[in-house]
Amino acid sequence: MNAEEIYDRRVLIIDDESSNVRLLEEVLRAAGYTNIRGATASRAVLQLYAEFRPDILLLDLHMPGLTGFEVMEQLRPVVRAGEFFPILVLTGDATAESKRRALSGGARDFLTKPFDQAEVVARVRNLLETQTLYRQSQDRNRLLESQVRARTRDLEDARTEVLERLALAAEFRDDNTGRHTQRVGRTSALLAQTLGLPDDEVELIRRAAPLHDVGKIGIPDAILLKPGKLHPDELRVMQTHTLIGGRILGEGRSPLLRLAERIALTHHECWDGGGYPLGLRGDAIPLEGRIVSVADVFDALTHERPYKRAWSADDAAAEIGRLSGRKFDPRVVAEFLQLLRQGLLEPDAPCAEGPSATDFVQPGPDNSAHPPRRPPRSP
Repeated sequence: MNAEEIYDRRVLIIDDESSNVRLLEEVLRAAGYTNIRGATASRAVLQLYAEFRPDILLLDLHMPGLTGFEVMEQLRPVVRAGEFFPILVLTGDATAESKRRALSGGARDFLTKPFDQAEVVARVRNLLETQTLYRQSQDRNRLLESQVRARTRDLEDARTEVLERLALAAEFRDDNTGRHTQRVGRTSALLAQTLGLPDDEVELIRRAAPLHDVGKIGIPDAILLKPGKLHPDELRVMQTHTLIGGRILGEGRSPLLRLAERIALTHHECWDGGGYPLGLRGDAIPLEGRIVSVADVFDALTHERPYKRAWSADDAAAEIGRLSGRKFDPRVVAEFLQLLRQGLLEPDAPCAEGPSATDFVQPGPDNSAHPPRRPPRSP
């Protein structure tokens, strides 16, 4: 241990006897300490602590104004949490009760007067060396905590990247731009934020929503990429992508995977109970599923696919508004339309007139709630 580091530490002495203060200053300077301040007014301890920022305090117990016990009581709330601030009590009171009270009140060591000068120097050095080791230990702990946080971030980033690539793998099967998932994630997060969800939940939805159609990985190309209307049997196969997605994402331990599973399973449920795969109705549908349902349909309607042309944002918004209370949660639709009016949800691709709006709304399980036209690949 570097001796200069110890001798440069700031030493504060509080004793109502000026002769004791001078003696301790002389003893410590003779031992090599260079940064010493002494005072006889115990009431000035808080000001001295704030100005001098001592590393150690040599303290008398029985003083007019504030006793040593009261000084330690005043210092307790101003010493930084977790800091090792040694107090060496030097007192003529050698009773066991005073020693017990001093040590329980914050003192780290206790010497009785008249004291041995060599022992005072040794006790001061021991306490400062202990303080040094404590600080080094804190530094190592902070370094380890920083490394753990960095490693945790790396693992989280890696997991997020895997999930993002999984979403893209599914999306590339019928959207060669791969951007649908990103847009749905952004729109879903904006909706969640507007609906008043906490920031951490908004971020989870932003990251989980792109996985809504991951189950398309399990749908045969002949059905997924069919340019025309699906037959009833084909439609039933297509609808299983929600269950496949739930199985792919199921039993995850992280909040992100659990949320992604709920979204994959419920983003085709309808407010009126005519959706799939469970036929949930109203508030029984998880809010995140209701949010992604609107974001997904809007993006699918306003972007071109091999089997359809892109709609204008106004036409898509009108269709979503028309289906409020049937397919979509009215509250989510109201917030969606408000965001659209604010210009926050403009699609990023040229739009053109499309065919009848209901042609692209997913039919319900009985294939009768909405026209049995081939649905968009993303809704």
